[in-house]
Order: sequence, then C-alpha cells, then structure tokens
Amino acid sequence: MAGKKKEASLQVSVTNQEQWEEMLAVKGLTVVDVYQQWCGPCRVVVSLLKKIYNELGDDLLHFATAEADNIDALARYRGKCEPTFLFYGGGELVGVLRGANAPLLQRMIVQKLGEEKMVLEKGVERKVIKDSGLGEDEQKADVETQAEDNIIVPANKSYTVAIIKPDAVAHGKVNEIIMKIQNAGFQILAHEERRLTEDEARDFYRHKTAEPCFEDLVRFMSSGPSHILILSQAEGSANVVPAWREFIGPADTEEAKRERPESLRAQYGTEALSNAVHGSENIEQASRELAFFFPNFRMASQTEQDGKEEHAERTLALIRPDVARERREEILSQIKKAGFTVALQREVLLTEEQVRQFYSQHVKEDYFPALLHTMASGPVLALALARQAAVCHWRNLLGPSDVNKAKEESPECLRAQFAVENHPINQLHGSASQEEADREISFFFPQQQTLAVIKPDALREHKETILEEIRGSGFSVVQSKEMVLTKEMAEELYMEHKEKPYFSQVVEFMSSGPCMMLILNKENAVEEWRAMMGPADPEQAKATCPNSMRARFASNILHNSLHGASTEERAKEKIHFIFGDICSDVEPGGEGETDRTDIAKEQNSLGAENSDNQ
Repeated sequence: MAGKKKEASLQVSVTNQEQWEEMLAVKGLTVVDVYQQWCGPCRVVVSLLKKIYNELGDDLLHFATAEADNIDALARYRGKCEPTFLFYGGGELVGVLRGANAPLLQRMIVQKLGEEKMVLEKGVERKVIKDSGLGEDEQKADVETQAEDNIIVPANKSYTVAIIKPDAVAHGKVNEIIMKIQNAGFQILAHEERRLTEDEARDFYRHKTAEPCFEDLVRFMSSGPSHILILSQAEGSANVVPAWREFIGPADTEEAKRERPESLRAQYGTEALSNAVHGSENIEQASRELAFFFPNFRMASQTEQDGKEEHAERTLALIRPDVARERREEILSQIKKAGFTVALQREVLLTEEQVRQFYSQHVKEDYFPALLHTMASGPVLALALARQAAVCHWRNLLGPSDVNKAKEESPECLRAQFAVENHPINQLHGSASQEEADREISFFFPQQQTLAVIKPDALREHKETILEEIRGSGFSVVQSKEMVLTKEMAEELYMEHKEKPYFSQVVEFMSSGPCMMLILNKENAVEEWRAMMGPADPEQAKATCPNSMRARFASNILHNSLHGASTEERAKEKIHFIFGDICSDVEPGGEGETDRTDIAKEQNSLGAENSDNQ
C-alpha cells in the first residue's frame, strides 16, 4: 500500500498560481512538466521519472505537472504542444528541456540535482537562467520563443531566407508583399517579426564590412522591425534561391525599375539601401542565414516524414593545422552558433601514413602532395558534430572545396573566411555522406576501454548518482566489481606516482575501504572519462570545470572521489591488473585498425604529461 501511495503522488498536480507559488517554496530540485489543458501532461516519461526517483531515492528531488492555462507565471507557455520540462531550485529556474527526450531528461535530472545539492550543502552559487517563455519584455520573449521552436522542412524542399526590410515595414507593405510572395507560388515555412540590434546587423552583414555603405546599412537594418521568412516552393525539388532572387529583382532599385519593373524591389524599394527585401545569394548563404535567425531549423528526413522519430546525425569536421593553431576558437564559436553540438573532440598529430589512409581516395589527385604536407604539418583538431541533418548543414557552412571558388561564389562560407593566403588547400574538412561520416568518426574516435575507479569516499556517498551519470553520458559498463584494495594492490595501481610525496597517503586512503572498479567502453573513452571527472584538484575543478564530478563530489585533492587511466596503454595495463584476462566488447576494426588505435595512443600521450589523475 505504501508503495502505491508513493507512486500515485510522484508528480504533484499544479493547476493555479497559488499552488505554483507553494511548489516553488519546496526545498530541493523540482522538475515540472508544463502542459496545456487540451492535451494534458507528457505521460510517456512517467515511467522514466518513477525509475529515476526509485533509483536515486533522494528527498530533495520532486516532480510536478503544471497546467499553463491557469497559471500566470506560465503565460508564455500557453498554446504550445511541445513537451516542456522546467527545472527549479530554490524557487528559481535552473534548466529547461523541450521535447520528450528521455536520455537527455534523465541526464539533466541527475546533473541539476547534483548542482542543487552543492548549493544547499556547500554554498555554491546557484546558476539561474532565463527562458524565452518567461521573459518580461513581450516582444523579446516572442522572438526568442519562436527562435527556440524547431522549424522542420520536408526533405524534398529547397529553402532560402527572405527579409522584408524596415522601410517596407514602416510603409505598411508587409501584408501586400506577403500576398504577392504566395501568389507567385512561394511557400512561407516560417515567419517572425524581429528588430535587429546594431550588433546583430553587423554580424549578419559582416561580409560587407569593407564596403563604403556598411555603417549606413547597419543603421538602416537596425532602425525598425523587419519580417524574417523562410521560403520554399510548392513544386518541391526546384532550387528556390535563384527563383526568389529573380522575383525580388536587382539590388539597385533604379536598375530594378529599368530592367525588372514587376519585381518587388522595383515596386517597393526607394533607394540602394532601402530596397524593401533581401534574399540569400546561394544555398550556402541561405544555410548560414537560417542558422543565424532560426538556430533549430532542420530538414526532415524521409523517416521522419513517415511518422517515425528522427535522431540527430553526426558528421566529422577537421580543422587543419594552419588554422587550428591560431583561429580554432573563432571556428568553434561559429559551429556552436549554427546549432551544432561538439559530441567528441580531439587534437592529434597525424603521421604521413595515417593521412594517406584517411584520404586514400585522393592519393592519385594532383593536389594530394599539398594536402599531405598540410595535414602532417602539425596537430589537427578533429570534431564529431551532432545535430539533425548534420552532414548537409556542415557542408553548406563549409562552402566549395576549391578555395578560389569559395572566395568568389560564397565569401561568407567557412572555407573562404578561414583560407590561408597563398595556400591552395582549404582549411576545413567535412564528411560527404552519413556513411562516410560514420567511417571517418571511427577513424579518429575508435571505441576504447578505460578503467574507472569510484574511491571509498564517493562510493559511500555518491555511488548511484555517479553510475547514473556514467550511463547517461553514453558509456557502457563492460564489467564492474566492488573490492577492498590491499596496500600492495593500491601501490601497483598508482605505481606511476611512486616518487610523488603524496604516494603513501594515496595508498593508505585507497586501501581504507571498498572501491568500485569499472571497465568503461565508449568512443574516445580515456579522454571522455578524464573530462567527466575534471582536474585532480577539486578546487581547480570548481574553478575551471564546475559541472565535473570532482568539482561536485570531491572534498580535497586526496579524497577526490574518482580515478581514471591517463592513457589508453595504462588503461589496458590497469584493467588487466584488476580484472585479469577478459574478452573485450569492442569489435575489431578490420583493416586499418592498428592505425586508428595509434591515433588514440598518440593523442592520449599528448595529455598524459599534465594528468596526475590521482
């Protein structure tokens, strides 16, 4: 009976403002499922929430459902059918998740609960966020809310960005222009009113920085609201970009009136800058402009059109040595701004043989010697990028592979922006297809195993939370066991630290109580686990990696909760030492497996020097 009562009250039902305020006063983390009266709460995650609650068994974790229709604080969430989960700590918003993404929901609950405990137990400052749906400025909130919504376009559609500029908006011509757009056979897939700030206008038109009219253009585009449209065509597969540019006419309004009097710019424009409408110049520019205005824009796959769930794709990106040294942060910033998540990251110095293997289909090309020299000249930054339609979007952002063509035809593309003067090789690589992406990602990020140890202090206090976070981060636990190390075993485990002054203290502590030994499997497992743990010194971890496990669970540099192997070679040695001879769950890679493993070894050795990872 007690179990049933607990299950029935798992989610507190909140239906009015008074109940909402009472809920926010509850100590701990509250995860709120916001719903509309007509569609009800998200039932598909209830079993997951029960599982999380039962496994964590934490009195500081609470769940609630909230009906947006009758709660003043949730007015901005009304009329939306997408599942939305709000995370509150101390009555303040600390996280938002849109969509019924079960693995991500589970990870966020574990992470946010850990953060709230740090606030309550150790006085760490709570990280409060603002969500677009709760903004006080109505216009800003509406814009941000629309930008957050997914814009999904059928896979057989081409698309472009259109802007009805401030001059046409000020003259009350928006509805008239939209009618003409629709009558001409264009489909409006998304539409928002937005006033650009000067900084946004500068960023959007940065490719025109050198032009004399740039400052005037920035002032004009930020002088009043614009209407931003995503356009396609009813006939589907036709390329909408040239059709739209033909429809709007030449940029110079006088030229438009002479040569294309029926065009939009001829009818509504008044001068060069005040030419009423904007259109993307090519599909690459359209993709970048879409990412600027609609970060969650994506193409629907055929699978998704058939009603099945679509998962994010991954693609490989390489930042070649010449720009990886100087401009990586600029490139990473643009990658994130375009809506990509960096799922995996590694810097590696390739041998010439590895370059030949990776680019085997290009070996006979005339440009290959220059490519070989470039790729082997220094560390390459390899990234696995994730988002819907990742392969297509990344290639659109890159632009043409020929540097001169990229500069001429698509000066905004990444290959044009980050070209090296007098260098024939472009500085960025992207996979050509999903199949190629899978192969290339496995080349740079082969499946690995590493040894992880939950130390006596963390095993007593945080065992279940740590295990949840490990699985939630994509690791599979190949094998695990709890054991009390003898002093001799602890000495062997930390043999590389034998000459360090703290060695005897580490050995004493590690043999003071049970530890949990785990073999973890994942792409890039050694580095991924090291990153998840954070720096060995918890104070440094709190300053530089506040979400890492050591920042949240460790008390000092000796009692720092966790241990991880610093290189793949050491991982193999320690796994063999603790578990003996076991069968690996990693499938052999066939031809080329040794070379891919060598990449991992070389990369691990780059970081081993700076990693005590006690």
